[in-house]
Amino acid sequence: MREQLAHQAARLIAEDGITDFAFAKRKAAKQLGAAETHHLPSNEEVVNALHSYRALYQKDSHPDMLLQLREEALAAMKLLEEFKPYLTGSVLNGTANEQSDINLMLFSDDAKAVLLFLLKHNLDFDDGEWKTRVGGHEETVPSYTLTSDSDAQIHIIVMPENTRHSGSRHPETHADISALETLLAGQSAQLVNDPS
Repeated sequence: MREQLAHQAARLIAEDGITDFAFAKRKAAKQLGAAETHHLPSNEEVVNALHSYRALYQKDSHPDMLLQLREEALAAMKLLEEFKPYLTGSVLNGTANEQSDINLMLFSDDAKAVLLFLLKHNLDFDDGEWKTRVGGHEETVPSYTLTSDSDAQIHIIVMPENTRHSGSRHPETHADISALETLLAGQSAQLVNDPS
């Protein structure tokens, strides 16, 4: 049942543009007549099912769209390079769709440094706050949202500098500029070798 739920949730994410995994899992459970189940698949199981779904049903459109989002992420990261950006989320793990946001983490102990940088470069943005765990307790950090040339939303959160080297940065969940360039080179080579 968990496998069926994971695949149904993946289909909902891929076809309906749902970005909230918890919502997709609950909706899948309801559609499969298991609305009361407490044995929903993990996010990792849904991600794996989503990769399978895209490889089977969206192999012609998804790779190009994902490549474009990753290239836009890289351009934003290079612009913001002094803040040691990391890409996280669906654009990195490959489950992004046309409605997905580009999620970046920046690092600075000066809470206003990123804000001043965005103003200095005349970038249009919305500012806000983001709740996250820092050093074992919940903290509110600055966040900014920019819009790329293709209208993708680029969400930025600014973390304290001392969190940059925390043990929670793993290559599969956090990519710096170098790691993203390597990923893009591999993806571009794959598209050239398999243009289908």
